[in-house]
Amino acid sequence: MKVLIKQVKIAGSSNPFNGKVKDILIENGIIRQISDNISDSQARLIAHSGLHASIGWMDIFAQFGDPGYEHKETLISGAAAAAAGGFTDVMIVPNTNPAIASKTQVEYIRQKAATLPVNIYPAGAITKNAEGRELAEMYDMFNSGAVAFTDGTQSLQSPGILLKALQYVLSIDATIIQVPNDKSISAHGLMNEGILSTQLGLPGIPAISEELMIARDIELVRYTTSKLHITGVSTKKGLELIAAAKAGGLKITCSVTPYHGWFCDEDLTTYETNLKVNPPLRNREDMLAIRAAIKEGIVDCIASHHIPQHWDDKVCEFEYAKNGMIGLETLFGVVNSFDVPLDLLINKLTLAPRSIFGLPVPEIKEGASASFTLFAPEEEYVFTKEMIRSKSKNTPFVGATLKGKVIGIINGRQSVINDQ
Repeated sequence: MKVLIKQVKIAGSSNPFNGKVKDILIENGIIRQISDNISDSQARLIAHSGLHASIGWMDIFAQFGDPGYEHKETLISGAAAAAAGGFTDVMIVPNTNPAIASKTQVEYIRQKAATLPVNIYPAGAITKNAEGRELAEMYDMFNSGAVAFTDGTQSLQSPGILLKALQYVLSIDATIIQVPNDKSISAHGLMNEGILSTQLGLPGIPAISEELMIARDIELVRYTTSKLHITGVSTKKGLELIAAAKAGGLKITCSVTPYHGWFCDEDLTTYETNLKVNPPLRNREDMLAIRAAIKEGIVDCIASHHIPQHWDDKVCEFEYAKNGMIGLETLFGVVNSFDVPLDLLINKLTLAPRSIFGLPVPEIKEGASASFTLFAPEEEYVFTKEMIRSKSKNTPFVGATLKGKVIGIINGRQSVINDQ
């Protein structure tokens, strides 16, 4: 199979073709030619106004429902959502039933996902069944293909368990991922604690529940010299703590979600359950701090926190709704709307996540295996429900005007092209 991408501007500061407009010919998953003008009548033609290409994007925090929650998302539907959002690579968290907490579960994911158009990397649970009490067999999972370790949406509450985990992964040079949320403080909270939570009559989640855990985990990294990635950071002070830790030479990286930079607690006045997330949407100052931190380099990469929920778990009273929204398909259009320089944003979607977790970086050169995300960064469009490829539809972005349209992906011999 041949694919010819016509007049595409190559994006990626590390690529020798960066900023240049080229034709790219791909045959059987291999880049055969990169030139100013290529003709091949037998090739499938991809052309689009303002078309750009970079190496395939990677997301580092998505929840797919297999095994146990296939009514929310399957590996197939999750991969379809990822491809529609421009991702060739996705790391999935272990919050399944049973959890991805053994070599058998890791191998199950890798084998079942092997034929999909998107590379799916399982993150192994830190503790057995992601329950936070007893360490799982991380070494065995690592040897079976787990690329990082996290209890995913279940933040690790015990500092003693996290300390042991950080020490354990030193020998395999792996990274721990943590969502900062001290449940002893945030328990029973439904939204950010502040004036609005009082006005809306909803129990609040104070910012200190996040910031205290970030400060605690930084000290544990200082003690162990291990690698920690903090994801879903939602407060200005939390970002400042991480920036100071980085400046101090600690092996700490962080990511933010698109929705924490787009929405704030003011958007909850309608009790929109799709905006119930963990950590919660914070105040406007925090929202703007997230946008600034992306541009300033404090934020290493963007994480979708793609958490599908069934209709019944969102179409209900705010108090009973489950946390999370789907986010793979809208990530680029949302973050690109923050006016982040394109080269910087592409770096955070390509090089940075792979560097954090020690994964190989694809190349755009003749003879290399094809790994492309195709997109039109200046094109605005309205996101509609019909565009959703995820099995679940829990997103507040339906009807929103987003900037930057994903045209598709090419990953080896497989390609997924959206309507051009």
